[in-house]
Amino acid sequence: YSSVTFQEGTFILGAPEFVLRDQYEIYKENIEKYSKMGYRVLVYAQYNGTLDNNSILDSTVKPIALIILTNAIRKNAKQTFNYFNKQGVNIKVISGDNPITVSHVATEAGIVDSNNYVDASTLQTNEEIEKAANLYTVFGRVTPDQKEKIICALKKQGHTVAMTGDGVNDILAMKKADCSIAMASGSDAAAHASQLVLLDSDFSHMPSVVLEGRRIVNNIQRSASLFLVKNIFSVVMSLITIFFMVTYPLEPSHISLISMFTIGIPGYFLALEVNHARIENKFLPTVFIKAMPAAFTNVFVVSVLIVCREVFGLSAQDTSTAATLLLSLVGFMILIDISKPLNRYRKFIIIGNVIGLLICSFFFGNLFSLDKMSKVCTVMFFTLSFSAESFFRLLTRLTSNFQSIRLKLKWKKHFFNRF
Repeated sequence: YSSVTFQEGTFILGAPEFVLRDQYEIYKENIEKYSKMGYRVLVYAQYNGTLDNNSILDSTVKPIALIILTNAIRKNAKQTFNYFNKQGVNIKVISGDNPITVSHVATEAGIVDSNNYVDASTLQTNEEIEKAANLYTVFGRVTPDQKEKIICALKKQGHTVAMTGDGVNDILAMKKADCSIAMASGSDAAAHASQLVLLDSDFSHMPSVVLEGRRIVNNIQRSASLFLVKNIFSVVMSLITIFFMVTYPLEPSHISLISMFTIGIPGYFLALEVNHARIENKFLPTVFIKAMPAAFTNVFVVSVLIVCREVFGLSAQDTSTAATLLLSLVGFMILIDISKPLNRYRKFIIIGNVIGLLICSFFFGNLFSLDKMSKVCTVMFFTLSFSAESFFRLLTRLTSNFQSIRLKLKWKKHFFNRF
């Protein structure tokens, strides 16, 4: 509520439950009649006392009028909430208004299970709030402190929480949310406390924001796996050559050729692709799990090639050329794997880079320090090529099983924590 004081007295405008207090039951039937119709009801009353910023209502009030307000619903509200419902997003409406009014408006907006509401003024303890956060869809008469506790309760239950708001009373909750979204038409404080501001204050743009976010995260995740393959291989292979005191089989020109056609060019074009697939699992674990099979397949084939070099007396040039082609082959294996399901655009990128690598290998071999392989080295190359494919599939299967087990354990832990 808010108040203003004139010579004639002090006048209050606010929520009926807070202004009328003990007198609320007298006018309850009339007030709820409008609330059930979806109107926001305020009471205008004269206060028998004086108020300042730190005062509370402790004197009687004389009701003068009910102020009836209509909550306008945007035309595309149903379409927006329907999208999030299909995406498996649980929508909670947290408001300071009467829960009956909020429930009616939420129903008109197309929010699922909007008839399941609670008056937050009846929730006295943190345990009650935590329980209600999971049970109810619509919360009315919520204080700023309760908003914060509801957000924390949802996060505690394992949810990733995004919150939209436009007022000062939303700031505490917005700071606790995983993602906070403010309306530009709201208070400056809410905009400063949020991570994202909708400049035109139109919530219907949120599906577009989500899709753009998915495109960025999915494409970065895919490209990061490509880059990580080379990094993991380089670190492990460097340690092996230092520990066993053998010559590193690759030169910078070889790495440049491999990186250009299996990482750089495909990573660039894949990052531009429209990718609206739902984001699954955590970013870093997913990137590492995708990169590990190819990285250790590279370590395996190059290590075997170094051993064969010593056993069969292969030249350094033979070994370097074979290692370059083997690493390129494994690079295309991981490129195909992370590009699944393959579409016309992704096939074009993969085939184009294969052709580019072959052209550079045959026509610009001197530029990239590639030489014709001996017969023994050629046999080793084809043998290791088949071995690399089998080894890569084996490691991919193992990492996929590991990820599945990890997710099951995580789900069980979350399940038992809840109960």
